[in-house]
Amino acid sequence: MSPPASIEMIADILRKGGLAALPTETVYGLGANALDPVAVARIFAAKERPFFDPLIVHLADLDWLPRVVKSFPPIAKTLAERFWPGPMTLVLPKSEVVPDLVTSGMPTVGIRIPDHELTRQVLRLANVPVAAPSANLFGRLSPTTAEHVREQLGDRIDALLDGGPCRVGVESSILRVEGDRVTLLRPGGIPVEEIEIAVGAPVHHELTTGDKPAAPGMLDSHYAPRTPLTVGNQIPPAAPWPRSGLLTFEAPHDSHGYAMVEVLSPKGDLVTAAAQFFQALHRLDAAGLDGIFAIAFPDRGLGRALNDRLKRAAFRKAETPN
Repeated sequence: MSPPASIEMIADILRKGGLAALPTETVYGLGANALDPVAVARIFAAKERPFFDPLIVHLADLDWLPRVVKSFPPIAKTLAERFWPGPMTLVLPKSEVVPDLVTSGMPTVGIRIPDHELTRQVLRLANVPVAAPSANLFGRLSPTTAEHVREQLGDRIDALLDGGPCRVGVESSILRVEGDRVTLLRPGGIPVEEIEIAVGAPVHHELTTGDKPAAPGMLDSHYAPRTPLTVGNQIPPAAPWPRSGLLTFEAPHDSHGYAMVEVLSPKGDLVTAAAQFFQALHRLDAAGLDGIFAIAFPDRGLGRALNDRLKRAAFRKAETPN
């Protein structure tokens, strides 16, 4: 893969049906023209992603909405005016021009306006909505640097736009809007407390799924390192494995016996922890450890989104007896 040197070249690749990894404030996305079914199919092939998992469509500005959605309820407008550009995805009735492949056959589509000026420039120049799930292999750790993308996708894609480390560091909050009802499908970069303030009402929750998820990131196993990961509320008195890694929110009182320790925020700041989260897991995963022990986050603000990622990263299917 030879990354082009300009946003103009990236935009041209997208217009012509190619794949390009793009920086956003959340994680790097693997983008293709959302209105081109063949280009969208290339996303699924590059990521080894199952077709039942829908994609999020990225727009440059609010005036692009009629191109991809049938309706935009008042409460969706309220949310958009408050949080866009930013780490919020709205699930709304889709326009007929959006291929069913993008939405896994569902009548709704997830849309957002990213808060990264380089990518919004690409979108404007390409002049096409861009479907862009995270730029990683399916189910693996999300990429928050260009190097993470290179490590996982390499020559599977046509181009990579390096926009530096992602500022937010966790995926967008996904909200389904139906009339005046707002349902959280995936916690993410906007704390649910802020969403409830914006809409003036409690937000409903639908964070589990069956065989066909309503939004990305809802499968039981997701965001996973190759190294086995276990989650707990406090550091075990002895390291659980011969070579153990520790992922912790604040500086631990005692971490003796651990081969590697990642402290996400010595000052206990959840925003800082979120920005460092996937980078720390990538480092732990590359260290040749026998296992990673992660300390759960406070169940508030961005801590809820981080706990959701830990739960899915640690999920292991029960073995079926022979």
